[in-house]
Amino acid sequence: MHAEEKDFAVIIVGGGMVGASLAVALASLPLRIAVIEAFDPRKRGAPQPSYDDRSTAIANGSKQILETIGVWEDMAKDATAISAIHISDRGRFGMSRINAHEENVPALGYVVPNRAIGRSLWAALGACPNIQMFCPARLESLVNEGDTVKVTVKDEDGNIANLQGRLVAAADGAQSVVRKILGIDATVRDYGQTAIISNVSTEKPHRNIAYERFTDNGPMAVLPMTEGRSALVWTVPSEQAEEILQMDDPQILERLQELFGYRLGHWQKIGSRASYPLSMIKSKEQTRHRVAIIGNAAHGLHPIAGQGFNLSLRDVAGLAEVIAGADDPGDRQVLEKYRRWRAADQARVMNFTDALVRVFGNPLSSVQAVRNLGLVMFDLLPGGKSLLARHTMGRGGDLPRLARGVPLQ
Repeated sequence: MHAEEKDFAVIIVGGGMVGASLAVALASLPLRIAVIEAFDPRKRGAPQPSYDDRSTAIANGSKQILETIGVWEDMAKDATAISAIHISDRGRFGMSRINAHEENVPALGYVVPNRAIGRSLWAALGACPNIQMFCPARLESLVNEGDTVKVTVKDEDGNIANLQGRLVAAADGAQSVVRKILGIDATVRDYGQTAIISNVSTEKPHRNIAYERFTDNGPMAVLPMTEGRSALVWTVPSEQAEEILQMDDPQILERLQELFGYRLGHWQKIGSRASYPLSMIKSKEQTRHRVAIIGNAAHGLHPIAGQGFNLSLRDVAGLAEVIAGADDPGDRQVLEKYRRWRAADQARVMNFTDALVRVFGNPLSSVQAVRNLGLVMFDLLPGGKSLLARHTMGRGGDLPRLARGVPLQ
């Protein structure tokens, strides 16, 4: 066992989609950056949770950020454009539709397999000479010493590296080790729901339409993918999840057909299934002197509106921008500027997502009638639809430079 001493401007804990995006965004600046990641996604079968078999809906504005930091071109090879979003409530008359052409954009967003996102980000990390990877390695300790933060990292062979930085960015997920070390609590609301994830093939082509189908037990998202497939995100009560996962293919396809209907014809094939418990998580602190908490470590959302990664990516762009304009990236005033800037967008998205879960999960007939009327009225009010589309595309509010296509320098 041996120890190394390393000095960095920014130390990023977590090399998943959020941490890697921040590192690549900062790479254009004259800063030394460290990325600590426990699992190496370049190794076949590595259990890196960000880069699993799921797909992510990349909003129009998020695509702009990824394009500006130079990783979208590679991702685009596996991306499927969303030309329209179809929203419906099973067994009721409420229905609405948002179209890209009505919003004067080529696409409302794009569906990209997480593995493709990981491939593109990690290729970029490897091409940046001012980024040093510590992978596979785990954070052992973190001590804030006022002017610097000292971090101890241990690799899989037991080797120790002592890192020193001006800022630590915690992008290490909902069970953040950084949060735990610092004693920062998080508010957690368990929705009592589980998301079942898979890829499906249907009789009719998806025609680049994303479907959000509300059912009595939870929402079902069907997102267009390459090769005519669709990505399924099916929310079920947690107590039913194991039973559903044990169903054979014909049984589960029959259940999905019943819930979704025949807009895509017969459901013909379903791939392997995975499941994830759903909750809303909000860190009670997102910044401290020399520490920023980002991504799922800061806020975890229900997937009902597909906003989780998109919100985190705007946080990445905002943090990168305040760092670019600062002499000391970990200064209290710098991080306070970031926190204040991002607070409104975070609150809006979290409240909107939580409200959707509550309203469309309410079994009361009076609530169901009101929400269906609301869907109809929403479809008839182009101003309201455009406002919602603008925000879900990541184009509302005070946008960071990267989200407007402007490089950091």
